[in-house]
Amino acid sequence: MALIYKPLSLLISVLGGMIAGALFKQVWKVVAGQDDAPDADDQDYTWRQVLVAAMVQGAIFGLVKAAIQRAGAQGVRRTTGHWPGDDRRKPSKARGHE
Repeated sequence: MALIYKPLSLLISVLGGMIAGALFKQVWKVVAGQDDAPDADDQDYTWRQVLVAAMVQGAIFGLVKAAIQRAGAQGVRRTTGHWPGDDRRKPSKARGHE
């Protein structure tokens, strides 16, 4: 299962990065009214503008990454009946295992 899941996961992650980038660009247009977010080395922007842009971008990328990974894992479970990586994890009391 890991032989198939790893390459597929990598491909989906790359596509997720592209989706997150496009989503960030659209969000930034709405929020800031600008086509492009400020670059950290652009002297025409303040610290605040650069850090807010980075924070929004990081939040969007993190959200998209988590959503894609979770959906992929659920797809593997639906297809195979096993959660990816279950064989390498120890049971956790937090998940209700004893």
